[in-house]
Amino acid sequence: MPKSRYRFNPESLSFDKIKLGFRAVMLRGLSYFVASLLVAVVYYAIYASFFDSPKEKALLREIDQLTLQYDIIHRDMENLDKVIGQLEEKDDNLYRTIFEAEPITSTQRESGVGGINRYKDLEGYDNSSIVIETAKKLDHLKKKVVVQSKSYDELYNLARRKEEMLGSIPAIMPISDKNLIRVASGFGLRIHPFYRIVKFHAGMDFTAPLGTEVYATGNGTVKDVMPSLRGLGNHIIIDHGFGITSIYAHLDRFNVRKGQKVQRGDVIGFVGSTGMSLANHLHYEIKVNGKNVDPVNYYFNDLTPAEYEKMIEIASNTGQSFD
Repeated sequence: MPKSRYRFNPESLSFDKIKLGFRAVMLRGLSYFVASLLVAVVYYAIYASFFDSPKEKALLREIDQLTLQYDIIHRDMENLDKVIGQLEEKDDNLYRTIFEAEPITSTQRESGVGGINRYKDLEGYDNSSIVIETAKKLDHLKKKVVVQSKSYDELYNLARRKEEMLGSIPAIMPISDKNLIRVASGFGLRIHPFYRIVKFHAGMDFTAPLGTEVYATGNGTVKDVMPSLRGLGNHIIIDHGFGITSIYAHLDRFNVRKGQKVQRGDVIGFVGSTGMSLANHLHYEIKVNGKNVDPVNYYFNDLTPAEYEKMIEIASNTGQSFD
């Protein structure tokens, strides 16, 4: 109980007990309450600065777990980056070399990764650095995967086109000549059989009996079937695509029509001696992008290395062409 307060009364020469009013009592009680509350707050602040609450402890454990997961994810992404790097190296140095395609530049692979600050919303937190770093790594990986995926799509199309090209390139001899006894004249400067002057011979001549079968040397489309009594005589032009055409001249008759699709090995005509020809033979040419090339380089499906060397020797030793 609080001690009573007294006041001296000069009239009665005695001490009278002071009685507090309701307001004074209320103010005193309120002051005690506020003081107690302040003391409690101070005690709580001191306690909280040294000890974590159960909820805070749970949140801290959760943050530690999340940080650990971010570290694991970051390491996994680094491993994925190495795997993608190996795929990129094979893509540039193996697959694209096989299909004769230009490698993808580092600028193309890295484009779109930088730029404006896309991670501003992740800043300002205690663990912002690891979150932002992980987000950047993920964006980087996604970009590399997209570029590599597009590259594989391109390689798939190149593979399909390569298969088509390999079937289209002239790769066999236009007539059956396993013993190479029908090679009469090769590519280059030769004595013309009629003019008796040295003239460039744009193809190869193969002697053969009248009516010998002539084969398409690669897949393609018959561009022209030209009957003629002059120059190349009756001749066929096949468009193989990819800038390659082949010509079969001095034929006796045809076995195809213009616009017809042919496959390598199809019989397209028969040996004759039409046009400016010295005897029954086949004049065979190959053009790449409109320019004549030596057909001897296009028999790799027919000849062994030894047979190839023999053919080159026979063709180069022949001084006169048959047309």
